[in-house]
Amino acid sequence: MIVTVIIACEVGFWVLLAAGLSLRYLARMPRLGAAVLLCEPVLELVLLAVTAIDLRNGAVPDWKHGLAALYLGYTVAYGHYTVKWLDGHAAHRLAGGPKPAGAGYGKARAVHEWKLWVRTVVAAAVALGLLQAAIWYVGDAGDVSSLEATQYAALRVAGIHALIAVAYTIWPKKAPAGASGERYGRVEADR
Repeated sequence: MIVTVIIACEVGFWVLLAAGLSLRYLARMPRLGAAVLLCEPVLELVLLAVTAIDLRNGAVPDWKHGLAALYLGYTVAYGHYTVKWLDGHAAHRLAGGPKPAGAGYGKARAVHEWKLWVRTVVAAAVALGLLQAAIWYVGDAGDVSSLEATQYAALRVAGIHALIAVAYTIWPKKAPAGASGERYGRVEADR
């Protein structure tokens, strides 16, 4: 049941996002679109409640509960960022807004990657906290090894993402030949 709720929350996220952006830019109802976009955190609260109820009702903690914690961590850290990124692209494509800036090249790209890594650390921290709360809640009465394994997976993901950011710092991405390297309205030199 938890996997079904996770899938429903993910589908609901994209449906609410499409509806909110459509209302904002196609129907020219920016306030209603913003209100729809603000409903997205309700999905995560539903998932959190369903997971807690499932554990309270005696479910054996397993990978599904770990996946729910990882999903909640991801949406806390990246949900607003994703909405903002897509809103910028929708404003550009549907309302004639300015073209959103890319991640850039050189030092700007490395900084971008480190900022994303911080988001990944936040996602991992939220997941770790939720998983630890579940471990304490279950206590000695159940096998929590799958929840502990998911905690280690969250730490591994943060570590791998740190290696990616280090790689962009040591070997910065170079602009393609003939590209100006523009980002945020200014030209940045590749390093």
